[in-house]
Amino acid sequence: MHVLIINAGSSSIKYQLIDTRDEQALAKGQVERIGIPGTSLVQKARGKTLTVEKDISDHVGAIQAVLAALTDPEYGAVRGMDEIGAVGHRVVHGGEKFSASVRIDEAVMAAIRENVPLAPLHNPANIMGIEACQAVMPGTPMVAVFDTAFHQTMPPQAYLYALPYDCYTRLKVRRYGFHGTSHRYVAALAPGYLGRPAGAVKLVICHLGNGGSLSAVKNGQCVDTSMGLTPLEGLMMGTRSGDIDPAIVQYLMDRDGLTIAQVMDLLNKKSGLLGLSGKTSDMRDITAAAHSGDESARRALQVFDYRVRKYIGAYAAAMGGLDAIVFTAGIGENDAAARARIADGLQFLGAVIDPVKNVPGAVGDISTADSAVKILVVPTNEELAIARDTREIIEKA
Repeated sequence: MHVLIINAGSSSIKYQLIDTRDEQALAKGQVERIGIPGTSLVQKARGKTLTVEKDISDHVGAIQAVLAALTDPEYGAVRGMDEIGAVGHRVVHGGEKFSASVRIDEAVMAAIRENVPLAPLHNPANIMGIEACQAVMPGTPMVAVFDTAFHQTMPPQAYLYALPYDCYTRLKVRRYGFHGTSHRYVAALAPGYLGRPAGAVKLVICHLGNGGSLSAVKNGQCVDTSMGLTPLEGLMMGTRSGDIDPAIVQYLMDRDGLTIAQVMDLLNKKSGLLGLSGKTSDMRDITAAAHSGDESARRALQVFDYRVRKYIGAYAAAMGGLDAIVFTAGIGENDAAARARIADGLQFLGAVIDPVKNVPGAVGDISTADSAVKILVVPTNEELAIARDTREIIEKA
């Protein structure tokens, strides 16, 4: 089965076409600036790159452009739309409604809409992507895969905030967590590197990219995660502050005369690595600057590493032990120096990184032979996870 993977933003659509028989990506592409002058589509398929620059007013037009590109006689990946067996949609927030991926119907769409207040920037865009595909591909079955679903196994002591309980029962204010599709994919693969079944290992998974989150996975189930009601909580990230004293919001509003919207913009888009370094949110550039003696860059790295290390220790305590620390995503998979810095100081857990194994491009066990807690690099593939879920759900129907 050929599965089309759609990740819709408010003005963009990222997509892949995956052949689930051999799990190979036949095409990858992105439409940018939907509804904004200067719309462009760039697609790579069969070793060729197709670029289309044409204004597109809405997501329906964008999906039409995607299908035209996929079926293009010279640059496409399939001969016709009938070769696309299903569509898998990334949906950011499933709330408490969804603990697994589901086939999309009217009831599912209603539930996704109910969760818009929990993800006002993301869920409306995801809905537009689904509705656009339904309009252009009315006979094609579709599946929703939720970023929050994997974390629904957290116990109440992990997901509840110390607020009046009414905030939870009435408004559903709680920890949800994100990057769940990535965490689930990696959690399924990591035990294989340990030679143990998934139901008998305790993992801390470090999904480190421009956005970052950690999860504590005990016997195959998530028992805690660092992101909260929104993706702002937890680690310091590329532009997000991560954990702060909530009173800082009122303090900045009073002292600098900022509105709540301006403070939230500061916390989401001007903080993190960008805020502390004063230069960039790109870990590669910050690392290079730190090596050149830039004090602000060095400070940003120290805060980043410390926060990841602190969460690893906390999650080891939460699970009553630890079998492996798993690095994944852009920084986790590719930045050997970041892995080494984070691991330095975790020797008390019995986790010791091997500098010979810890090199760019490393996959698998990068710890020393006598390391009691193993350190792994496991590449993630959220699109493949979505394709697998979509195929399984459609074939069971």
